[in-house]
Amino acid sequence: MKKIRVLIVDDSALVRQVLTSIFAETPDIEVVGSAPDPYIARDKIKQLNPDVLTLDVEMPRMDGVTFLGNLMRLRPMPVVMVSSLTVAGAEVTLRALEYGAVDFVAKPKLDIAEGLAEYAEEIVAKVRTAAGARVRALERRVLRAPAGDAMERLSADAVLSRKPAPRHIPAAFPIIAIGASTGGTEAIKEVLAELPGDLPAAIVVSQHIPAAFSQSFARRVDGITALRVSQADDGQTILPGHVYIAPGDRHLLVDRSGSRYQCRLNDGAPVNRHKPSVDVMLRSLVQSAGGNSIGVILTGMGSDGAEGMGELRAAGGTVIAQDEKSSVVWGMPGEVVKRGFADEVLALARIGARLEEIIVAPGSTSAQCGR
Repeated sequence: MKKIRVLIVDDSALVRQVLTSIFAETPDIEVVGSAPDPYIARDKIKQLNPDVLTLDVEMPRMDGVTFLGNLMRLRPMPVVMVSSLTVAGAEVTLRALEYGAVDFVAKPKLDIAEGLAEYAEEIVAKVRTAAGARVRALERRVLRAPAGDAMERLSADAVLSRKPAPRHIPAAFPIIAIGASTGGTEAIKEVLAELPGDLPAAIVVSQHIPAAFSQSFARRVDGITALRVSQADDGQTILPGHVYIAPGDRHLLVDRSGSRYQCRLNDGAPVNRHKPSVDVMLRSLVQSAGGNSIGVILTGMGSDGAEGMGELRAAGGTVIAQDEKSSVVWGMPGEVVKRGFADEVLALARIGARLEEIIVAPGSTSAQCGR
Protein backbone atom coordinates (compact mmCIF):
# COMPACT_ATOMS: atom_id res chain seq x y z
CA MET A 1 0.00 0.00 0.00
CA LYS A 2 1.36 3.37 -1.05
CA LYS A 3 1.44 5.69 1.94
CA ILE A 4 0.52 9.37 1.92
CA ARG A 5 3.70 11.32 2.55
CA VAL A 6 3.12 14.28 4.88
CA LEU A 7 5.34 17.21 5.82
CA ILE A 8 4.32 19.03 9.01
CA VAL A 9 5.07 22.76 9.13
CA ASP A 10 4.47 24.38 12.53
CA ASP A 11 6.58 26.58 14.80
CA SER A 12 5.34 24.68 17.88
CA ALA A 13 7.45 21.64 18.70
CA LEU A 14 4.52 20.29 20.70
CA VAL A 15 2.13 20.49 17.75
CA ARG A 16 4.70 18.84 15.46
CA GLN A 17 5.11 16.05 18.01
CA VAL A 18 1.37 15.52 18.49
CA LEU A 19 0.63 15.48 14.76
CA THR A 20 3.51 13.09 14.15
CA SER A 21 2.11 10.76 16.82
CA ILE A 22 -1.38 10.91 15.32
CA PHE A 23 -0.17 10.07 11.84
CA ALA A 24 2.12 7.32 13.19
CA GLU A 25 -1.02 5.46 14.30
CA THR A 26 -2.43 5.62 10.77
CA PRO A 27 -1.20 2.85 8.47
CA ASP A 28 -1.69 4.75 5.22
CA ILE A 29 0.05 7.99 6.28
CA GLU A 30 3.79 8.53 6.74
CA VAL A 31 5.35 11.68 8.18
CA VAL A 32 8.44 12.27 6.04
CA GLY A 33 9.58 15.35 7.94
CA SER A 34 8.70 18.51 9.83
CA ALA A 35 9.74 22.14 9.77
CA PRO A 36 9.45 24.99 12.29
CA ASP A 37 9.09 27.74 9.68
CA PRO A 38 8.43 28.27 5.95
CA TYR A 39 12.08 28.74 5.01
CA ILE A 40 13.07 25.33 6.30
CA ALA A 41 9.82 23.93 4.88
CA ARG A 42 10.74 25.23 1.43
CA ASP A 43 13.99 23.25 1.45
CA LYS A 44 12.34 20.12 2.83
CA ILE A 45 9.63 20.20 0.17
CA LYS A 46 12.38 20.10 -2.46
CA GLN A 47 14.23 17.29 -0.66
CA LEU A 48 11.32 15.11 0.44
CA ASN A 49 8.64 15.71 -2.21
CA PRO A 50 5.67 15.22 0.18
CA ASP A 51 2.14 14.48 -1.02
CA VAL A 52 0.45 16.76 1.54
CA LEU A 53 1.55 19.68 3.68
CA THR A 54 0.01 20.57 7.04
CA LEU A 55 0.70 24.27 7.51
CA ASP A 56 0.38 26.45 10.59
CA VAL A 57 -1.14 29.88 10.03
CA GLU A 58 0.99 31.83 12.53
CA MET A 59 4.75 31.32 12.28
CA PRO A 60 7.94 33.38 12.64
CA ARG A 61 9.89 34.87 9.74
CA MET A 62 7.00 34.29 7.32
CA ASP A 63 3.32 33.68 8.09
CA GLY A 64 1.64 30.58 6.73
CA VAL A 65 -0.66 32.37 4.31
CA THR A 66 2.16 34.31 2.65
CA PHE A 67 4.07 31.06 2.30
CA LEU A 68 0.97 29.35 0.91
CA GLY A 69 0.55 32.04 -1.72
CA ASN A 70 4.15 31.59 -2.86
CA LEU A 71 3.82 27.81 -2.78
CA MET A 72 0.65 27.72 -4.89
CA ARG A 73 2.29 29.91 -7.53
CA LEU A 74 5.60 28.07 -7.72
CA ARG A 75 4.95 24.48 -6.60
CA PRO A 76 1.21 23.83 -6.16
CA MET A 77 0.42 20.95 -3.80
CA PRO A 78 -2.36 19.87 -1.41
CA VAL A 79 -2.26 21.87 1.83
CA VAL A 80 -4.28 21.48 5.04
CA MET A 81 -4.06 24.59 7.23
CA VAL A 82 -3.80 24.34 11.02
CA SER A 83 -5.50 27.41 12.45
CA SER A 84 -6.36 28.86 15.85
CA LEU A 85 -10.03 29.18 16.80
CA THR A 86 -10.02 32.98 17.05
CA VAL A 87 -11.58 35.78 15.04
CA ALA A 88 -8.17 36.73 13.67
CA GLY A 89 -7.45 33.08 12.95
CA ALA A 90 -10.75 32.80 11.09
CA GLU A 91 -9.96 35.72 8.81
CA VAL A 92 -6.52 34.38 7.98
CA THR A 93 -7.78 30.84 7.42
CA LEU A 94 -10.52 31.99 5.07
CA ARG A 95 -7.88 33.88 3.11
CA ALA A 96 -5.82 30.68 2.96
CA LEU A 97 -8.77 28.89 1.40
CA GLU A 98 -8.97 31.68 -1.18
CA TYR A 99 -5.29 31.09 -1.96
CA GLY A 100 -5.85 27.39 -2.63
CA ALA A 101 -5.62 25.42 0.63
CA VAL A 102 -7.76 22.29 0.38
CA ASP A 103 -9.07 22.47 3.96
CA PHE A 104 -8.19 23.43 7.52
CA VAL A 105 -8.13 21.99 11.02
CA ALA A 106 -8.95 24.21 13.98
CA LYS A 107 -6.21 24.18 16.61
CA PRO A 108 -7.62 24.02 20.17
CA LYS A 109 -7.25 27.19 22.28
CA LEU A 110 -6.17 25.30 25.42
CA ASP A 111 -4.30 22.08 26.11
CA ILE A 112 -3.13 21.62 22.54
CA ALA A 113 -1.80 18.09 23.06
CA GLU A 114 -5.09 16.73 24.37
CA GLY A 115 -7.19 18.84 22.01
CA LEU A 116 -5.38 17.76 18.86
CA ALA A 117 -5.55 14.15 19.97
CA GLU A 118 -9.33 14.50 20.27
CA TYR A 119 -9.40 15.82 16.70
CA ALA A 120 -7.20 12.99 15.41
CA GLU A 121 -9.88 11.46 13.22
CA GLU A 122 -10.72 14.80 11.62
CA ILE A 123 -7.06 15.57 10.93
CA VAL A 124 -6.46 12.16 9.39
CA ALA A 125 -9.60 12.35 7.25
CA LYS A 126 -8.67 15.78 5.91
CA VAL A 127 -5.14 14.74 5.04
CA ARG A 128 -6.49 11.68 3.22
CA THR A 129 -8.91 13.87 1.31
CA ALA A 130 -6.21 16.37 0.40
CA ALA A 131 -3.97 13.58 -0.88
CA GLY A 132 -6.40 12.93 -3.72
CA ALA A 133 -6.15 16.46 -5.03
CA ARG A 134 -5.09 17.26 -8.55
CA VAL A 135 -3.70 20.68 -7.72
CA ARG A 136 -2.78 23.17 -10.39
CA ALA A 137 -1.79 26.79 -9.93
CA LEU A 138 -4.76 29.17 -10.00
CA GLU A 139 -7.13 26.35 -10.92
CA ARG A 140 -9.65 24.35 -8.90
CA ARG A 141 -8.72 21.05 -7.37
CA VAL A 142 -10.77 17.90 -7.85
CA LEU A 143 -10.91 15.15 -5.26
CA ARG A 144 -12.72 11.90 -4.89
CA ALA A 145 -14.49 11.67 -1.57
CA PRO A 146 -12.93 9.03 0.70
CA ALA A 147 -14.92 6.07 1.92
CA GLY A 148 -17.19 6.78 4.89
CA ASP A 149 -16.03 5.95 8.39
CA ALA A 150 -17.63 3.74 10.97
CA MET A 151 -18.71 6.53 13.34
CA GLU A 152 -22.39 6.77 14.13
CA ARG A 153 -24.19 9.14 11.79
CA LEU A 154 -27.53 10.47 12.97
CA SER A 155 -30.14 11.39 10.38
CA ALA A 156 -32.27 14.54 10.34
CA ASP A 157 -34.82 12.58 12.42
CA ALA A 158 -32.61 13.31 15.44
CA VAL A 159 -33.49 17.01 15.16
CA LEU A 160 -36.69 17.27 13.14
CA SER A 161 -39.23 14.49 12.59
CA ARG A 162 -40.38 13.86 9.05
CA LYS A 163 -43.82 15.08 8.05
CA PRO A 164 -45.53 15.69 4.70
CA ALA A 165 -44.75 18.86 2.80
CA PRO A 166 -47.61 21.38 2.79
CA ARG A 167 -49.92 21.06 -0.19
CA HIS A 168 -50.78 24.73 -0.39
CA ILE A 169 -48.23 27.49 0.13
CA PRO A 170 -49.55 31.03 0.70
CA ALA A 171 -48.22 33.53 -1.85
CA ALA A 172 -44.57 33.98 -0.96
CA PHE A 173 -41.17 34.25 -2.56
CA PRO A 174 -39.05 31.16 -3.33
CA ILE A 175 -36.23 30.07 -1.03
CA ILE A 176 -32.89 28.76 -2.27
CA ALA A 177 -31.05 26.41 0.10
CA ILE A 178 -27.31 25.93 -0.43
CA GLY A 179 -25.31 23.19 1.27
CA ALA A 180 -21.54 22.73 1.14
CA SER A 181 -18.49 21.46 3.01
CA THR A 182 -14.85 21.07 1.90
CA GLY A 183 -14.13 23.75 -0.70
CA GLY A 184 -17.52 25.29 -0.05
CA THR A 185 -16.46 28.68 1.27
CA GLU A 186 -15.08 29.66 -2.14
CA ALA A 187 -17.83 27.88 -4.09
CA ILE A 188 -20.57 29.70 -2.17
CA LYS A 189 -18.89 33.04 -2.82
CA GLU A 190 -18.69 32.30 -6.54
CA VAL A 191 -22.38 31.41 -6.78
CA LEU A 192 -23.63 34.38 -4.75
CA ALA A 193 -21.38 36.88 -6.55
CA GLU A 194 -23.35 36.20 -9.74
CA LEU A 195 -26.76 37.04 -8.25
CA PRO A 196 -28.39 40.51 -8.32
CA GLY A 197 -29.19 42.37 -5.12
CA ASP A 198 -32.88 42.56 -6.04
CA LEU A 199 -33.23 38.79 -6.50
CA PRO A 200 -36.89 37.98 -5.66
CA ALA A 201 -35.88 35.01 -3.54
CA ALA A 202 -34.17 34.41 -0.19
CA ILE A 203 -31.17 32.17 0.34
CA VAL A 204 -30.28 30.01 3.33
CA VAL A 205 -26.84 28.41 3.62
CA SER A 206 -25.42 25.57 5.69
CA GLN A 207 -21.64 25.35 5.33
CA HIS A 208 -19.68 22.96 7.52
CA ILE A 209 -17.49 25.44 9.43
CA PRO A 210 -16.44 26.02 13.04
CA ALA A 211 -18.50 28.41 15.15
CA ALA A 212 -15.57 30.81 15.47
CA PHE A 213 -15.37 31.13 11.68
CA SER A 214 -18.98 31.50 10.50
CA GLN A 215 -19.44 35.17 11.41
CA SER A 216 -16.21 36.11 9.61
CA PHE A 217 -17.27 34.02 6.64
CA ALA A 218 -20.63 35.81 6.46
CA ARG A 219 -18.87 39.19 6.49
CA ARG A 220 -16.50 38.14 3.71
CA VAL A 221 -19.38 36.89 1.55
CA ASP A 222 -21.32 40.11 2.18
CA GLY A 223 -18.39 42.04 0.75
CA ILE A 224 -18.41 40.27 -2.64
CA THR A 225 -22.10 40.09 -3.54
CA ALA A 226 -24.91 42.59 -4.14
CA LEU A 227 -27.13 40.48 -1.88
CA ARG A 228 -27.31 41.28 1.83
CA VAL A 229 -25.52 38.54 3.75
CA SER A 230 -25.53 37.86 7.48
CA GLN A 231 -25.09 35.06 9.96
CA ALA A 232 -28.59 33.86 10.82
CA ASP A 233 -30.17 34.84 14.15
CA ASP A 234 -32.95 32.93 15.86
CA GLY A 235 -36.31 34.43 14.94
CA GLN A 236 -34.87 36.58 12.16
CA THR A 237 -37.36 37.31 9.36
CA ILE A 238 -36.32 35.83 6.02
CA LEU A 239 -36.58 38.36 3.19
CA PRO A 240 -35.93 38.31 -0.57
CA GLY A 241 -32.50 39.52 -1.62
CA HIS A 242 -30.99 38.35 1.67
CA VAL A 243 -28.67 35.45 2.49
CA TYR A 244 -28.71 33.77 5.90
CA ILE A 245 -25.66 31.67 6.82
CA ALA A 246 -25.98 29.10 9.60
CA PRO A 247 -23.80 29.68 12.66
CA GLY A 248 -21.02 27.13 12.92
CA ASP A 249 -22.50 25.46 15.99
CA ARG A 250 -26.25 25.49 15.28
CA HIS A 251 -28.62 23.88 12.81
CA LEU A 252 -30.42 26.45 10.65
CA LEU A 253 -34.14 25.75 10.19
CA VAL A 254 -36.67 27.58 8.05
CA ASP A 255 -39.99 28.19 9.81
CA ARG A 256 -43.19 29.63 8.33
CA SER A 257 -46.16 31.46 9.83
CA GLY A 258 -48.69 32.32 7.12
CA SER A 259 -46.64 33.83 4.30
CA ARG A 260 -43.80 34.88 6.60
CA TYR A 261 -40.60 32.88 6.86
CA GLN A 262 -38.21 32.96 9.82
CA CYS A 263 -34.81 31.56 10.71
CA ARG A 264 -34.80 29.16 13.62
CA LEU A 265 -31.56 28.02 15.24
CA ASN A 266 -31.44 24.57 16.81
CA ASP A 267 -28.82 23.18 19.21
CA GLY A 268 -29.71 19.54 18.60
CA ALA A 269 -27.30 16.69 17.99
CA PRO A 270 -24.96 16.75 14.98
CA VAL A 271 -26.53 15.11 11.94
CA ASN A 272 -24.26 13.24 9.56
CA ARG A 273 -21.61 14.30 12.13
CA HIS A 274 -22.24 17.97 11.31
CA LYS A 275 -23.86 20.95 12.97
CA PRO A 276 -25.07 22.79 10.99
CA SER A 277 -26.40 19.95 8.85
CA VAL A 278 -27.62 20.41 5.30
CA ASP A 279 -30.17 17.61 5.74
CA VAL A 280 -31.76 19.35 8.73
CA MET A 281 -31.99 22.67 6.89
CA LEU A 282 -33.54 21.03 3.85
CA ARG A 283 -36.11 19.06 5.82
CA SER A 284 -37.28 22.23 7.58
CA LEU A 285 -37.47 24.02 4.24
CA VAL A 286 -39.57 21.26 2.70
CA GLN A 287 -41.96 21.39 5.65
CA SER A 288 -42.25 25.18 5.42
CA ALA A 289 -42.09 25.90 1.70
CA GLY A 290 -42.69 22.61 -0.09
CA GLY A 291 -42.05 22.90 -3.83
CA ASN A 292 -41.45 26.63 -3.53
CA SER A 293 -37.81 25.72 -2.98
CA ILE A 294 -34.57 25.24 -4.86
CA GLY A 295 -31.79 23.09 -3.42
CA VAL A 296 -28.15 23.60 -4.42
CA ILE A 297 -25.54 21.08 -3.27
CA LEU A 298 -21.94 22.17 -3.69
CA THR A 299 -18.51 20.65 -3.14
CA GLY A 300 -18.02 18.73 0.08
CA MET A 301 -16.87 15.51 1.66
CA GLY A 302 -19.45 12.96 2.77
CA SER A 303 -23.18 12.67 2.07
CA ASP A 304 -24.83 15.38 4.18
CA GLY A 305 -27.64 16.88 2.11
CA ALA A 306 -28.39 13.84 -0.03
CA GLU A 307 -31.46 12.73 1.91
CA GLY A 308 -32.70 16.30 2.19
CA MET A 309 -32.34 16.92 -1.54
CA GLY A 310 -34.37 13.77 -2.15
CA GLU A 311 -37.11 15.08 0.14
CA LEU A 312 -37.04 18.50 -1.52
CA ARG A 313 -37.31 16.99 -5.00
CA ALA A 314 -40.16 14.70 -3.93
CA ALA A 315 -42.02 17.81 -2.68
CA GLY A 316 -41.77 19.41 -6.12
CA GLY A 317 -38.69 21.54 -5.63
CA THR A 318 -35.73 21.78 -7.99
CA VAL A 319 -32.31 20.32 -7.16
CA ILE A 320 -29.04 21.54 -8.69
CA ALA A 321 -25.76 19.70 -8.04
CA GLN A 322 -22.26 20.99 -8.76
CA ASP A 323 -20.44 18.83 -11.30
CA GLU A 324 -17.37 16.76 -10.53
CA LYS A 325 -14.90 18.72 -12.62
CA SER A 326 -15.47 22.00 -10.77
CA SER A 327 -15.78 20.46 -7.28
CA VAL A 328 -12.96 20.37 -4.76
CA VAL A 329 -14.54 17.21 -3.34
CA TRP A 330 -17.28 15.48 -5.30
CA GLY A 331 -18.71 13.73 -2.27
CA MET A 332 -21.88 15.59 -1.32
CA PRO A 333 -22.94 16.57 -4.85
CA GLY A 334 -21.79 13.19 -6.17
CA GLU A 335 -24.05 11.39 -3.70
CA VAL A 336 -27.05 13.47 -4.77
CA VAL A 337 -26.32 12.66 -8.41
CA LYS A 338 -25.74 8.97 -7.68
CA ARG A 339 -29.12 8.69 -5.94
CA GLY A 340 -30.89 10.31 -8.87
CA PHE A 341 -32.03 13.41 -6.97
CA ALA A 342 -30.39 16.07 -9.16
CA ASP A 343 -32.52 17.81 -11.78
CA GLU A 344 -29.43 19.54 -13.16
CA VAL A 345 -25.69 18.95 -12.77
CA LEU A 346 -23.80 22.14 -13.53
CA ALA A 347 -20.30 23.57 -13.44
CA LEU A 348 -19.83 25.96 -10.52
CA ALA A 349 -19.46 28.94 -12.86
CA ARG A 350 -22.91 28.23 -14.32
CA ILE A 351 -24.94 27.79 -11.12
CA GLY A 352 -25.47 31.46 -10.20
CA ALA A 353 -26.76 32.36 -13.66
CA ARG A 354 -29.01 29.29 -13.71
CA LEU A 355 -30.55 30.24 -10.36
CA GLU A 356 -31.30 33.71 -11.68
CA GLU A 357 -32.91 32.19 -14.78
CA ILE A 358 -35.17 29.98 -12.66
CA ILE A 359 -36.15 32.70 -10.20
CA VAL A 360 -36.69 35.68 -12.48
CA ALA A 361 -38.05 33.87 -15.55
CA PRO A 362 -41.01 35.78 -17.04
CA GLY A 363 -44.26 34.65 -15.48
CA SER A 364 -42.41 32.71 -12.80
CA THR A 365 -44.60 31.25 -10.06
CA SER A 366 -44.02 29.01 -7.09
CA ALA A 367 -44.79 26.01 -9.25
CA GLN A 368 -42.07 26.98 -11.71
CA CYS A 369 -39.48 26.53 -8.98
CA GLY A 370 -40.29 22.85 -9.25
CA ARG A 371 -39.61 20.44 -12.04
